[in-house]
Amino acid sequence: MFTLAHLSDPHLGPLTKFSLRELIGKRATGYVNWRRKRRHAHDMEILGLIVADILAQKPDHIACTGDVSHIGLPTEFKTAFTFLDTLGPRDTVSFVPGNHDCYTRSSLAALSHELEPWCSGDGGEAGYPWYRQRGPVALIGMNSGIPTMPLMATGRVGSAQIAVTEKLLAQAKADGLIRVVLIHHPPYVGGARRTRELVDADAFEEMLRRVGAELVLHGHNHRFSLAWRPGLDHDVPIVGVPSASIGPRGGHGELACWHLLRIEGPPAAPHISLERRAFDLDGTVKQLQLMPLTGGGIV
Repeated sequence: MFTLAHLSDPHLGPLTKFSLRELIGKRATGYVNWRRKRRHAHDMEILGLIVADILAQKPDHIACTGDVSHIGLPTEFKTAFTFLDTLGPRDTVSFVPGNHDCYTRSSLAALSHELEPWCSGDGGEAGYPWYRQRGPVALIGMNSGIPTMPLMATGRVGSAQIAVTEKLLAQAKADGLIRVVLIHHPPYVGGARRTRELVDADAFEEMLRRVGAELVLHGHNHRFSLAWRPGLDHDVPIVGVPSASIGPRGGHGELACWHLLRIEGPPAAPHISLERRAFDLDGTVKQLQLMPLTGGGIV
């Protein structure tokens, strides 16, 4: 059995030192939003409880699907560097960025520089999609984060990423591996409202129809979701996890949660189960739901 922990959208805080110049443009709007809402919604003590619970379960690998930052400041990625290092040895932790991590064009260089250890392929190559084999599982990480206008949180993967991802999925299938795709935005049509959607979700769905996958994991919506989309040989479960840090003052999204996925069996027909573990108002993290991810239908 291979166990995979999935967390997303920790939105690490508080914001550290920055210059007024860095708040020009979209970041100014984002900073106001952080001051008014997000700094209260995302509770770092609760995130600490979530991380402690993840480590107590001793997963074989941990995947974080983006939004470690609020407004993509270089100092935020230094905080994220420390956070990802607390999750375990670097070869047991993977990362793909979210829209907040790609907040502005000026965010991209710091993101790439600071978080490269967790988002490069097995051969050390940088860029997306990356490919990592861990035991019987092939992990493929895509970047859906793009700089957008204020009040927009859309994503895009683009035709080049989709083409390379399709080749990687086909190769992993030929190699007899269980294929897991990591992405931030929900990669299916209707997965998020218009201002927050993956704008080329239809192209992602078409890729799944052609080559298939065994599991797709995402964040972004701060809510649990499970959708099934047609794959090459079977329907593919697409699972969204809530934010790992939202507390009772959140006002949006579900209370902090993470997912433990247990993967076993033959690559052609693996048995995958999902355990949802969430923060409770009594101050503990406990099992919320246990469910199989096999034999699903289109939702």
